[in-house]
Amino acid sequence: MVERTKQAKNHNSITNILLGSCFSLTLTVVGSIPLLSTTVRANISEATIAQQSEENTQDPTNVAAEKAFDEGKQLYEEGTAESLRKAIAKFGEALLLFKKIGNLNREVTTLKNIGVIYGDLGEEEKALNYFHQALPLFQQLKDKAEEAATLNNIGAIYNNLGVKEKAILYYNQALPLYQELGDRRGEAIIFHRMSFTYGDFGEMEKALFFYNKALPLFQEIGDRRRESSINFGIGVDYNNVGEYEKALSFYKKALSLDRQLGDRHREHGTLQVISIAYNNVGEYEKALKYVNQALSIRRQVGDRYWEAVALKIIAGIYKFQGEEEKALSFYNQALSLYQQLVDSHPISAFYSIAKIKRHQNKLTESLTFIEKTLEIVEDRRAQFNNPEFRTSYFARFQHYYQFYINLLMKLHQQQPNQGFEAKAFYASERSRARTFLELLKEAKIDVRQGIDSKLAAAEKNLQQKLASIEKQRLQLYNSKPTPEQEATFKRQRDNLNQRLDTLLAEYEIVRTKIRATNPRYDQLTQPQPLTMAEIQSSVLDDNTILLQYHLGNKTKRSYLWVVTKTSIDSYELLPTKEIEAATKEMLMSITNPRESLANVDKAADTLSEMILAPVASQLENKRLLIVSDGLLQYLPFATLSIPGTTAETDGYQPLLTKHQIVHSPSASTIANIRTETQNRQVANRTLAIIADPVFQPNDLRVQGEKVATTKALENVVSLQAQLINRGARDANITWQRLPGTRQEAQAIMKLLPESQRTHVFDFEANREMALSHELGEYKFVHFATHGFINGQKPERSGLVMSLVDKNGNWEDGFLRLNDIYNLNLPVEMVVLSACQTARGKNIRGEGLVSLTRGFMYAGAKRVVASLWNVDDAATADLMSEFYQGILEEGASPVEALRQAQLEIMNQQGWQHPYYWGAFTLQGEWK
Repeated sequence: MVERTKQAKNHNSITNILLGSCFSLTLTVVGSIPLLSTTVRANISEATIAQQSEENTQDPTNVAAEKAFDEGKQLYEEGTAESLRKAIAKFGEALLLFKKIGNLNREVTTLKNIGVIYGDLGEEEKALNYFHQALPLFQQLKDKAEEAATLNNIGAIYNNLGVKEKAILYYNQALPLYQELGDRRGEAIIFHRMSFTYGDFGEMEKALFFYNKALPLFQEIGDRRRESSINFGIGVDYNNVGEYEKALSFYKKALSLDRQLGDRHREHGTLQVISIAYNNVGEYEKALKYVNQALSIRRQVGDRYWEAVALKIIAGIYKFQGEEEKALSFYNQALSLYQQLVDSHPISAFYSIAKIKRHQNKLTESLTFIEKTLEIVEDRRAQFNNPEFRTSYFARFQHYYQFYINLLMKLHQQQPNQGFEAKAFYASERSRARTFLELLKEAKIDVRQGIDSKLAAAEKNLQQKLASIEKQRLQLYNSKPTPEQEATFKRQRDNLNQRLDTLLAEYEIVRTKIRATNPRYDQLTQPQPLTMAEIQSSVLDDNTILLQYHLGNKTKRSYLWVVTKTSIDSYELLPTKEIEAATKEMLMSITNPRESLANVDKAADTLSEMILAPVASQLENKRLLIVSDGLLQYLPFATLSIPGTTAETDGYQPLLTKHQIVHSPSASTIANIRTETQNRQVANRTLAIIADPVFQPNDLRVQGEKVATTKALENVVSLQAQLINRGARDANITWQRLPGTRQEAQAIMKLLPESQRTHVFDFEANREMALSHELGEYKFVHFATHGFINGQKPERSGLVMSLVDKNGNWEDGFLRLNDIYNLNLPVEMVVLSACQTARGKNIRGEGLVSLTRGFMYAGAKRVVASLWNVDDAATADLMSEFYQGILEEGASPVEALRQAQLEIMNQQGWQHPYYWGAFTLQGEWK
């Protein structure tokens, strides 16, 4: 499609705004920021060319390479979708030839140009791949200008993909390079892009801060186009917080500049957002006036794509006025134009029509249009190889699934025997944990088998760099700077953290390449979530009942589906904001051991009444499979009150006393685990334990003292019980020894003969051991150590192994999430006897991205993990009881965990759920 490809580059905000939900208070950003390089050029100075030997320039291979390169340039300049594809092919020819003769300058320029074209085509994942290849080569050539531009473009791509944290990471690396070069324009562009990204975050204050840094720089260098963009962007931010008059003021400044520049494309975009702002304040005549001006411009230049966008805006204005038939007429005109264009997917038009049809109570027609919308979303999502990008993309369209579920449930109320209830349940399954389901499917193949040697080397190199960074971070974080040194140390810490994030991002890119180049991966079909009937037949048994929750937007309806092997029932619950308010109260009560049991009772009764009381009669003594949503994912359902009991008459009666409870990110996850492990041979040996690592150079074990006796450890535990837990917010603090972990391990070891177990303590409880294939030779693997969680950057979460060697030297002891995904652990169970290991970043449509998922990907059938910072002494006793139930009494893991928690709950001083309630079991219960 010529129009969209050539012109989407020209305005860094129009596309983002106008492809979103234009007529809400917030302008949803779903488009793309153009890359810096908007024309392809060699970018090799005359001096560099002069340095090339005459022999090299006359070399037949070089001549052929230059010919292919020039042909690629010419094809790019044609600007059609077809010519851009051909340009990529020609640059690909040139790239192979330049590599063959070792022409590094031309190689890196060609890589960059291919990245630019993929960016223009909207294929951001491929663009990112080429820019990541170009970046180290520009660094090798010490070309700081191109290094800065490449970092900048990588940041823009991450922004377009919705991975905002990584966008900021790369912008922050490009900024000092531009400042060092004295490149005021590059510096201003970084500020501009950062303002745009923070605006996407909804961080208005930061967005305005960076806009105000960019604006005087653009004025200084006379870049009036960017000055217009700044005013445009500030207007968007004010619009998004409902300050429409301020938004209009900045939009009109941008419009004046656009007209002075004679830039019709930018003028069109600004007219459209002015129209939207007037619509938001109810001045519909003015809104129509401005959008019709925009429409006229687009028709004059024959730009059908943006003509369709203008028609959608007109439709939205009529919809706001209640003139729904007029609105439908204009939406249909827009759809007609979209259908004439290549690679054009009218998602928002379909969705808008679906909403109008629902409002008109034409529910069946609405259903047709929302299903067309979701078909496009599913198709686009499948095109990403990188799981993070699939997840990010999917999160942006979760409101479509919420609409779909609400519509189906409304149809169910009107036609209860037509299967809409089961269809809504299936929609709920489709909307959750999809990337995780695909990763579990992928886990059955060895993605590294037969990989390219260069990729293997790149992966190893990154692993070495990560280890080096970790050692430096450990040394710095455990040093004690003077007040005068603090500012320097802070800069060093910030630089190391930034470098760590960059390396983790590069590592994920390499993993994606490894995955994409594996021939067996190409043969994998994306697993589809199970229907209700499939879940009933392959997941549930006579003793298990599924409770699946769906929490809508804050004020929208919430739903609960109750599925047994032979039936399904659904319930409409209170609005999400009320359920989440009660959940917060509950979490505050159960995670604070100083909170009275009376307050715990009250909070548990309140929440139980909201989310369990409607189904109380169906629960009986069944095993409960919980698929929760939203804030409920942080709640161990074992701590809720049995529905029907009250604190005043019955005392605290937790659900645990009557039910086994299993948690899962989706019902389909259980089926996938069973399918992939049903023919797997169970290991002959029983248990591997990693416990009591060494965290500090001043640990007595470094000084050669003998390991303390069990009795001495018990005394230490008693003294430190109120001071020690097994968690941290991030790997940036000094850890204290956890003596209870050794006591815990020794108690468990007594339950087995030596031939059935192995253990590593002290210095041997290190990262190397955690990564070894030996652990996969046991049924159960038990980690007893510190855990750390990063709610914003899950890849920086993990477990802490020994951080120093026998000589007191620092070593990398962090077992991070990316390491866990690389483990080979075909085991029956992994137990994470550490803090917050079941927690993670909550991503809409995916749920909690946590260590639990990493271990399931590595092969574990089930994982026992914690939802808060657990007490060291209570956890040691709980784990001893847990294994006793499995190894001596033959209980299943889920029943053994239940009995262990009941045992702790009945001990004096540990009745509070803080001491026993944190651990949950996810995965297979059989």
